Amino acid sequence: MRLLLIVNPTASSMTPKRRVHIQKMLGEQHRLEVAETYRRGHATRLARIAAAEGVDVVIVAAGDGTLNEAANGLVGSSTALAPLPGGSTNVFARTIGVPNSVTSATELLIKSLNAKSIRRVGVGLANERYFLFHLGVGFDAKVIAQVERHHWIKRWFAHTVFAATTANTYFRNYDRKKPAFRVEKLDKTLIGEGVFSIVSNTHPYAFFGIRPLTVTKDAGFDRSLALTMFKNFDYLSTLTAMASAIGKGKHLQKKKSIIQIADLDGLRFISH
Repeated sequence: MRLLLIVNPTASSMTPKRRVHIQKMLGEQHRLEVAETYRRGHATRLARIAAAEGVDVVIVAAGDGTLNEAANGLVGSSTALAPLPGGSTNVFARTIGVPNSVTSATELLIKSLNAKSIRRVGVGLANERYFLFHLGVGFDAKVIAQVERHHWIKRWFAHTVFAATTANTYFRNYDRKKPAFRVEKLDKTLIGEGVFSIVSNTHPYAFFGIRPLTVTKDAGFDRSLALTMFKNFDYLSTLTAMASAIGKGKHLQKKKSIIQIADLDGLRFISH
């Protein structure tokens, strides 16, 4: 098979040694090309060109951000996308059962390539950009925006940066009580107003170490989107939500300040 390996040289867990190891393993049985990303959005362009040139599989050895960029270049094409763990958390890769070890993940990928085991999955779409596992509106998006301002530190201290930025945003840079948006169904039926929302395409939401964080189990590649919306984000709600997510997410289904709706074909977010 013809493969393109996209590597983000600044990805938090992608070292030159690991990259060479991956290339050697993949190149033994398949026609392999390698490309590095140099700027934001570069992976989208590389993937789109690969699809146009008839590459069978685009493999991304990077974090979820670069992987999502590549996905945006492949949607609608016949070229498949395969993730290898190169970031700090690797949510999508772990969601589909890819080991967090580069060697084990590459071995599994080679077996899948040889067996031609390819699965078609659904993706979400927001503002003309596709997303693989979830879309954050409000607080989540604010944290990511703050982290990206210090992306040069993220490679070496990814988990620390995320934890510190989340705390700083929560206590100092976000209004946790005043609604930031309202949400409507596509027929304009009002769902409610909120300060933070997660639109899930898959489960889990993320990982805390080896533990999956469960926001909703009513999401998956074979289902439509699932909404989780926080009407407020006070201390008690936040702590109980975190505890629930580390568990099985059942508390979120019972709390009145949280709205959860599954199997939605689409939503509208209108900012205040």
